[in-house]
Amino acid sequence: MHDGPRASLDLTHVLYDDSSYFSLALALITLSPILLMASYAALAVQTREFLIITMWAGQFFGELLNWVIKRIIKQDRPIENIGNGYGFPSSHSQYMAYFTSFLFCHLYFRHRFSSTGYRSLDFLFRMIVYAALLTWTGLVAYSRYYLGYHNANQIFWGLAIGAGLGITLYIVSQAIPNQYPSSRLGKAKSMFLNNSIIVWLQIRDGWTVWADGGRETEWCRWKEEWKRVQNAKAEEKRQ
Repeated sequence: MHDGPRASLDLTHVLYDDSSYFSLALALITLSPILLMASYAALAVQTREFLIITMWAGQFFGELLNWVIKRIIKQDRPIENIGNGYGFPSSHSQYMAYFTSFLFCHLYFRHRFSSTGYRSLDFLFRMIVYAALLTWTGLVAYSRYYLGYHNANQIFWGLAIGAGLGITLYIVSQAIPNQYPSSRLGKAKSMFLNNSIIVWLQIRDGWTVWADGGRETEWCRWKEEWKRVQNAKAEEKRQ
């Protein structure tokens, strides 16, 4: 093994109060954003959706932006021996605020949830989804404060920068191109989706065609094929 100096990977290394289950819970919550990158990758490969790929790219850009801001401001963390690097802004807070704001805009303005047939239940389900996103972001941000990695100011600006980035990217990549397809952004999006390499990769923009991104249509196709296969098997048994 290399005998040089060792460093802690701050992305996964979290200090917490070992005598407190609450502190342990917040330590686990503060690590939860890591799951998003794996989710992005799986969804991007599986769905080939332009929206998911754009959102994923924006997440990476946010991390780069945070890295640059930290090295410009050079503000220390509230506790110097906890965490690596500078503290302003909180990268975890920025990360989650970007994710929630972009997804919130998409769910509110474009995505159509499956209906139960009851407006009150449909409304309640949407509110639960929105509340879950906001709660997750709030808990991650609070965990950074409670565990001593950031002060309130660093967390506030992390949330503000992340939310600003998420909303701006959604407007630029989704709202304007879809509302004004003849605009420069609309034409740029069309050129991108019609590019031969993008077509070869089968990248699509499902929400431009279907209100739910094609989920119900794909499920109906599966259901019809499932019935056909089941009927074929039943016919084979009768013969």
